[in-house]
Amino acid sequence: MRIRDGQLIEIVYMDKLGTLSQRKIEVVGIRDGRLRAHCLTAGAPRVFIVANILAWRRVGEKRYA
Repeated sequence: MRIRDGQLIEIVYMDKLGTLSQRKIEVVGIRDGRLRAHCLTAGAPRVFIVANILAWRRVGEKRYA
């Protein structure tokens, strides 16, 4: 299963301080180890470091990948 542009996904993310968060996002693009997205949780654009995404699933699925 791959993350693709335009997908609605839910992620578990660890920021640079080690804080964990769970967010629903719409993927805008992935390049150079960074995932650009519109965060539905925050209601704003965000950039996530792909290596810090600990788990993800498409919105509506029951399991994490």
